[in-house]
Amino acid sequence: MKRIWVASFTAAVIIAIVLLVAGSPNLTANDQPSAATAEVKIDNFIFGPQTITVPVGATVTWRNKDDIPHTSVSTEGVFKSKVLDTDEAFSYTFTKAGTYPYYCTIHPKMTGKVVVQ
Repeated sequence: MKRIWVASFTAAVIIAIVLLVAGSPNLTANDQPSAATAEVKIDNFIFGPQTITVPVGATVTWRNKDDIPHTSVSTEGVFKSKVLDTDEAFSYTFTKAGTYPYYCTIHPKMTGKVVVQ
């Protein structure tokens, strides 16, 4: 009697697992949620956060909250903002995975990095 109960219980668990797995949606690249957005705040001669990680397809916006002008320029020529006055912003959408270092052309010691995964 005990063997029958164990066998029945085991069979029920296996069937439940198979049904659970079979009913799970298969995610493909096209099923991913829409791309994220992220913001880098420029303030007090700092890009914050200094390193930001985003998914492929994300749009990053740099917003100048400082009292003086700044830029956000890729060291590899991928993107380049105009000079941003206080409260102005620049956005760029990252379509390829990689690491994108950038700096302020007016204040070259100001640096940051976007990591796209």
